[in-house]
Amino acid sequence: MTQIKLYNSATKQKEAFTPIDENHVTMYVCGPTVYNFIHFGNARPAVIFDCLFRILNSAYPKVTYARNITDVDDKINAAALEQKVSINEFTQKFTTAYQEDMANLGNLTPTLEPKATDHIQEMLDINQVLIDKGYAYESEGHVLFDVTSNENYGKLSNRNLDDMQAGARVEVADYKKHPMDFVLWKPSDTGTTGWDSQFGFGRPGWHTECVAMINKHLGKTIDIHGGGRDLLFPHHENEQIQGQCCQSETQDYVNYWLHNGMLNIDGVKMSKSLGNFITVRELLEQHDGELLRFALLTSHYRTTLNWTKDLLTQSQQALDKFYTVLRDTQDIKAGESDINTNPVVMALYDDINTPQAIAALHQISTDLNKKEGNLELLKAQFIQGAQILGILNKDPESYFKSGDGLDEASILDFIEQRKAAKKNKDFAGADKIREELLAQGIEIKDTREGVIWQRVR
Repeated sequence: MTQIKLYNSATKQKEAFTPIDENHVTMYVCGPTVYNFIHFGNARPAVIFDCLFRILNSAYPKVTYARNITDVDDKINAAALEQKVSINEFTQKFTTAYQEDMANLGNLTPTLEPKATDHIQEMLDINQVLIDKGYAYESEGHVLFDVTSNENYGKLSNRNLDDMQAGARVEVADYKKHPMDFVLWKPSDTGTTGWDSQFGFGRPGWHTECVAMINKHLGKTIDIHGGGRDLLFPHHENEQIQGQCCQSETQDYVNYWLHNGMLNIDGVKMSKSLGNFITVRELLEQHDGELLRFALLTSHYRTTLNWTKDLLTQSQQALDKFYTVLRDTQDIKAGESDINTNPVVMALYDDINTPQAIAALHQISTDLNKKEGNLELLKAQFIQGAQILGILNKDPESYFKSGDGLDEASILDFIEQRKAAKKNKDFAGADKIREELLAQGIEIKDTREGVIWQRVR
């Protein structure tokens, strides 16, 4: 089997992937905090790690992929209180919306979607273990992690504790021993959501929930942990040190850390203050989910992706080409494709190199179009590669006929009028109908099998 290679943020290099168990790979990815519809930047890790999920499934007999839901947070508490509803009622709306949006982007449903509020006891247990081992302490109703208690703090994000302290610009709470100590549990007043615990009535800090869910569902050590680069510090740094301290010093918490780059809009970081903030839901109202997915895959996951109209146009043109090839080669039966010799898959095995995989798809589609080479093999490679990328799942005819504008009945009526004009040798009238259709975004072609039409995108 060809070796999968992944860039490990912990070691800052690309490494051969060797799972803990060859028969069962474990992967965890940080999901959304569900207090609103998610912005489009959050779609990138979901699509990238869905692609990795597909890659791993192609190589190993079992893959367990967990993507969590953070459904307790101070923003959630404030919004639920303002709307006079429980946090469960408030978060369920946006959890469902997130799941719908991710499905519309072509993502597979993760094996597990654990919620933070279902793991409060596990978080409390972790806090107690850290206190008992001397890594955490109680102070004024809080439980805090002592960053000076373990020399490995800062290693994941390559940060020095003294530099972090010097760079801190916020006022240090008087209940902290060290300015960089982070909260594992904090007190709640009577108007704030909370749970009874041995530390008092309160709620969890953000960084503990992932450790609790990983330990419960995937084990003390997992193969892969993913998320956006913005989570590397402080979230993943703080999570990593807790997970490590909860177990023996010889046992790792995560073997491969993966982080995707950020998303800019027309070269500028997405920001509400700049007015370029856009949600996945808003984009799905304007564009097909497959187009958005394909555009997200055009850049390597570790780079910053610049989201522009030109990117969408180029992505649409590429999808049109691929679906044209699928439509024009329907008479070619796909043969057998060895995944270890498929150039599309080989690119994906090399640190999820989606741009190279798409380039390989272009080459295969060109060969298929020219009818060059082993066509049955090429067709199989084309379909196999597209499946792992999560694209080209539609029927080609349906793809070209979907969209806004004239409905199919009206288009077929125009085509019949054109047929009648040609039969009566009114070629000028037939050409006029063609031009009228084209002006409304409908292209018609005369073939040996009859007239076919498609929307011009």
